[in-house]
Amino acid sequence: MRALLLIDIQNDFLPGGSLAVPEGDAIIPVVNKLQPRFDLVVATQDWHPENHKSFASQHAGKSVFDVTDLNGLEQVLWPDHCVQGTAGAEFSEALDQHRIEAIFRKGTDPAIDSYSGFYDNGHRKSTGLADYLRGKGVTEVYLAGLAADYCVYYSAKDALTEGFSVFYLEDAVRAISGDGFEKAKADLQERGAHLVQSSDVV
Repeated sequence: MRALLLIDIQNDFLPGGSLAVPEGDAIIPVVNKLQPRFDLVVATQDWHPENHKSFASQHAGKSVFDVTDLNGLEQVLWPDHCVQGTAGAEFSEALDQHRIEAIFRKGTDPAIDSYSGFYDNGHRKSTGLADYLRGKGVTEVYLAGLAADYCVYYSAKDALTEGFSVFYLEDAVRAISGDGFEKAKADLQERGAHLVQSSDVV
């Protein structure tokens, strides 16, 4: 069975949000059209406490997009985003949510960031997503969402590690950086992922 994973299609990652991905809203019509083609649709949701250590505001003298060490891991410092219970953390109202069967929240531990929908960045704790998908009989995962070069990319890498066949929907993702997008795609292809278009999904 195949599943569609919707990665972090939240207001703070959309135009007008605190960490807006360029043209992030352009994927929503594509994603809404894709959903009925899958037996299972699952979403991830960035869900940070307000004191999350990935926020530049938590580090005196540091600026947004500075890189620092966070408990032994390299950490990009982000603007405050997707804070639990805020409008920015909510899914876009334009996103059809009726077919979403489960939501996996990530980034809840203030001491470590979580780009992937499967694990935190140190692979110290699992979200339970891989076991959930296996329990449903899923063997193939198709990834859409934001951002293509961070949370979608890391989720795709972990899905490969967990033994799933991975399909990265190029026209259903948008990246923070064009260069980052190309590097992510090249790395995923090397690891065995398939780069596909939404029109390839029947």
